[in-house]
Amino acid sequence: MTDMPPVCDYEGSDYRTRFWEGQQRGYEDQAERVALRRLLPPSGHTLIEIGAGFGRLADEYLGYETVVLFDYSRSLLREAQAALGDDPRFLYVAGNWYQMPFVSGLFDAMVQIRTLHHAADVPALFAQLARIARPGGQYVLEFANKQNLKAMVRYGLRRQSWSPFTPEPVEFVELNFDFHPRWIRQQLQQARFSPGRTLTVSYFRVGALKRLLPTGLLVGLDSVVQ
Repeated sequence: MTDMPPVCDYEGSDYRTRFWEGQQRGYEDQAERVALRRLLPPSGHTLIEIGAGFGRLADEYLGYETVVLFDYSRSLLREAQAALGDDPRFLYVAGNWYQMPFVSGLFDAMVQIRTLHHAADVPALFAQLARIARPGGQYVLEFANKQNLKAMVRYGLRRQSWSPFTPEPVEFVELNFDFHPRWIRQQLQQARFSPGRTLTVSYFRVGALKRLLPTGLLVGLDSVVQ
């Protein structure tokens, strides 16, 4: 029997109010929604969001007959349930993503946004997701790219020890990882996913720009260059 990888636990956290509500994150939220609408089929039978948290993106899934909001944190799922009310489309499931409590081939669509960076064992997670995915379905995945401009500049100036050009993930804070796109693609292929279209999101996530320019303008620019 192997040891279970560690899991980042948001139980009882103030994630919703600390990182989103009232935190001037409208640009990031809307830019991600633009990308999601481009990649995710608008309707279907069964969808799961892995790491759904408080249900920030749940209103993007209204075209699906059954939507499972899956998270390790029961408290965040309760916040999602309080916000969404008694809509029968939504099911709330708390669990460990290394032990997904679903039958094989269940989901037409899977969405994972802003959570892969907490995965200590990406191959194990991808194996679970490949098992529960319906053949021919869609998996929309967002991940933190280690090969970003800030990391490359810092590495060039010798202000960080790790290289943004090497393929292995970097854990810059405990259970917070950045990934090389090529490495992610390889792991997806090994799990028998077929990587498709790739978009880059939040080009203009700079405090000064967000203060100076209207959110709608930044989102419009982002949608052009995605």
